[in-house]
Amino acid sequence: MGPINSIIFVDTENTFRPERVHQIAEARGLDSEEIMKKVFICKIVNSAQLEALIRNLGKSIEEYKAKLVIVDSIISLHRAEYTGRETLAERQQRLNVMLHKLIRLAEIYNIAIVLTNQVQTTPDNTFETPSVRAAGGNIMGHACTYRIFLRKAGRDRIAIMLDSPHHAYDQVKFTISEKGVENSEPKASVEGSESGW
Repeated sequence: MGPINSIIFVDTENTFRPERVHQIAEARGLDSEEIMKKVFICKIVNSAQLEALIRNLGKSIEEYKAKLVIVDSIISLHRAEYTGRETLAERQQRLNVMLHKLIRLAEIYNIAIVLTNQVQTTPDNTFETPSVRAAGGNIMGHACTYRIFLRKAGRDRIAIMLDSPHHAYDQVKFTISEKGVENSEPKASVEGSESGW
């Protein structure tokens, strides 16, 4: 196995679990201690702290030689702190500044930056179920090169490619196991042949 590049994980929702990394590594026959030495966790508790971290993120990328930055979630703190329509413009402006800084960092350092986002329901004019859309509005949509919508489908998950410069709109079913993300098992049809996606 070649060298493992470092990862910076920005945790705004207190969701990172090192024991899960250990479980996945062991299930795949990898050295979990060596992997964890390359994962740098930044626990963030308010929007000002997140904005400051992103402003100075270049130094951490260089120091840790990171090739991947994950921000989970980019909008949760701002949604919690900037409530009501009167704060929407300021919240969107602050989000826009952070997103453009991340875009520049990705280009400068040639790294991948993965953002998780929240969804919100929007009532439509019919009596059907409300539609779901990404929080953050058009600013989020325009700043992200690839947008993938994840949803549950029973025990499985579905990833839907909403926007990509290279890929058509498509979807794929997967599952999450002790090994991490895996292809979902195709289900046998009534006739005994396999059906899948």
